[in-house]
Formats: sequence, C-alpha cells, structure tokens
Amino acid sequence: MLNFKMSELIHSNKAIEHNINNMPDINSLDNMLDLIFYCLQPVRDKIGKPFDISSGYRNTQVNKLVGGKTNSQHLKGAAVDFKIRGMTVTAAINAIKNTGIEYDQLINEYDRWVHISFVKGKNRKQNLKY
Repeated sequence: MLNFKMSELIHSNKAIEHNINNMPDINSLDNMLDLIFYCLQPVRDKIGKPFDISSGYRNTQVNKLVGGKTNSQHLKGAAVDFKIRGMTVTAAINAIKNTGIEYDQLINEYDRWVHISFVKGKNRKQNLKY
C-alpha cells in the first residue's frame, strides 16, 4: 500500500499565495513516482511513522520564490523535504540511513527538515548537513 499521493508532492503554499500553476511535466511526474516507489514508501514502511511533506516538486517560479538553488532536484520532481512525526531531523536521518534504501542525497537542512532525493540508476548516496 502506498501512503503518499502525488498531490502531496505537488502542493505548494507559495504557488497558491502567488497564483502560480505548479503542475509538473511528464518527466517530473515520472521522477516523483520513482521517488515515492523506491525511496519514500520503503522508508515509511521500515520506520513506520507518518511523514509531513513541506516541499516536493517546484517549478522555476516557485523555486525562485522559496530561495531554492537553480539546480535543485525539486525542479525535476526528484526531491522532497519532510519531517517524520515524533522524530528529530537527526534521528530521522539516522533511521533512513539504517534502512539501506537507495537515495541520491540525504540532507539535514538546518535541523528543520530532511531533504531526500532519488535519481533512478544514478544515486550517489550523499549525506550532507546545512
């Protein structure tokens, strides 16, 4: 069973606030499906706690408004920022590392949220902290 919906990965308060259509193209949708299937859902199944997603896909306009990097994986639908309920960011990252799932980047962003990305066939398994 999947615990994630595409609508969660597309939703953007910033897009709504600025009346921007944040609908991804077909390639970004495909990347989001891979992210859910190979990364997010396996983590959710192994950790057993709900996720609160704060940012998924962002088009160029939305990415700029939120201060995202120009090469952000969010622009391709290949990244998501989230918290795991009942866990600190550090605890969530350590738990994710222990699951053995594939990911491209796993980033502790300012101890405020987890950033995880997935690039099918090209995962670098990078662990970063900002």
